[in-house]
Amino acid sequence: MTNTAWTLVVPLKPLGAAKSRLAAAAGPARPALALAFALDTVAGALACAAVRDVVVVTDDAVAGARLAGLGARVVPDSPAAGLNAALAHGARVARGGRPGAAVAAMNADLPALRPPELQRVLENASAFPRAFLADAAGIGTTLLSAAPGVELAPAFGGPSRARHSASGAVEIVLAGVESVRRDVDTGADLAAAAALGLGPRTARLYRPPVRVADTAERTAGRL
Repeated sequence: MTNTAWTLVVPLKPLGAAKSRLAAAAGPARPALALAFALDTVAGALACAAVRDVVVVTDDAVAGARLAGLGARVVPDSPAAGLNAALAHGARVARGGRPGAAVAAMNADLPALRPPELQRVLENASAFPRAFLADAAGIGTTLLSAAPGVELAPAFGGPSRARHSASGAVEIVLAGVESVRRDVDTGADLAAAAALGLGPRTARLYRPPVRVADTAERTAGRL
């Protein structure tokens, strides 16, 4: 058990550009779903006993206001130089007020996030200068941590699991933390998150995909 109090840094694109790969499954609901993902992610993080506070890096005014309403600190993406620059900026902002803060970057698209599972991940991360958790696909990263006094050095995007490992971060290997690994980029990802149990904001918007077999059965019933 650890008493480390973490600051999480969560990046969020402007909603109009967020979750572009979800467009085929979500259609015009995509921006609203992106916001719901972020709200459920941040709410789950703030409910975790190991989390002291959350810094959200975004230039989206609507999302920023909603996330601030949950208790997050919202800062603009002043570097405007991509995801990793935004995360490094968020970590600097967090440590500007608390130089000794333990910080962790976490995706904004974890709508099934469960606070006890996040706590287990952060407790394990506290044993290392830098650590990371691979995503459900085993290719990317959903969380990267840095102990007090250690630079975060984020390398998110694409095959970031390999990059974070090569940078010296230790991979956190834990069973039973699927909700912290289940990021959502596609309709299939969203269905997988729904199977874990979506947060309330995402659940209100989620429409399960219609199976071909169901459609065929309904059609047959009308004949």
